[in-house]
Amino acid sequence: MIIAFHEMASAGGQIDVEMLSKGIYTAMTTTVAGLIVGIVAYLAYNQLVSKVTSATFKMEQVTAEFLEIIAKNK
Repeated sequence: MIIAFHEMASAGGQIDVEMLSKGIYTAMTTTVAGLIVGIVAYLAYNQLVSKVTSATFKMEQVTAEFLEIIAKNK
């Protein structure tokens, strides 16, 4: 969009629809690329959080079982 507005300012009174549409196309393309990257990163983050939560739960279970074994052997 910055490029589109710069070209409009440079053109003076000769503003062309094609000039404006090129800038909008570029802005929308980069926006779509950013959204794709953001969505993929969000999905990867959720996958990682799920695995960490699962591992934490398993470690807590093993710790509780271990403490029960120690308590029985005293």
